[in-house]
Amino acid sequence: MEAKRVQDRIHTYIESLIQKRKPIFVEMEQYALEHDVPIMELTGIEALLQILRIQGPTKILEIGTAIGYSAMRMADALPNTNIVTIERDEERFNEAIHNITRSGLDHQIKVLHGDALEIVEQMKDLGPFDALFIDAAKGQYLKFFEMYTPFLSHDGIIYTDNVLFKGLVAEEYIESKRTRNLVKKINHYNEWLMNHNEYITSIIPVGDGLAISKRK
Repeated sequence: MEAKRVQDRIHTYIESLIQKRKPIFVEMEQYALEHDVPIMELTGIEALLQILRIQGPTKILEIGTAIGYSAMRMADALPNTNIVTIERDEERFNEAIHNITRSGLDHQIKVLHGDALEIVEQMKDLGPFDALFIDAAKGQYLKFFEMYTPFLSHDGIIYTDNVLFKGLVAEEYIESKRTRNLVKKINHYNEWLMNHNEYITSIIPVGDGLAISKRK
């Protein structure tokens, strides 16, 4: 219990040091909170952006747009980078288009409406990508990885969010059957990823857990 309190204090401390975001991002963070929209946790997105700045990708593919928050944060942090992002939910797709347009980042971001499991063929004309960011249906992470890594450049890097799933991956007992099944799938993905023959992966315990995978 004491370790958990220390972790919480450290998390709060790091968040307190993060520079103030642009008003549109603060507004979107509040909207996501009020409407239960899953966006990256603040410490997680800041870590991802810093790693992307170091990598310097020319083109990023994102699986899971939601309201456009992470795509917009990436475009804002990397003004020379183009982003293709996929969203299957029509309401969130429309909200993302609205947010991206009013932010003036629409010249960098292309939003595709559809199920990422069904529109994979469209990537042939849009890639190759230097980075793949997986942040959609957690139960489909392994499929997303297998389906979209062929569109990466040789040195492309895969980033996967939510791989620690609020710490539940480390819990021995979970009461909810639905949550238990989802955690099982995430654990399976993590183990599969860490033992992949072609990729080497590190999991960073920041935000909700960020996995970073690169070809060996």
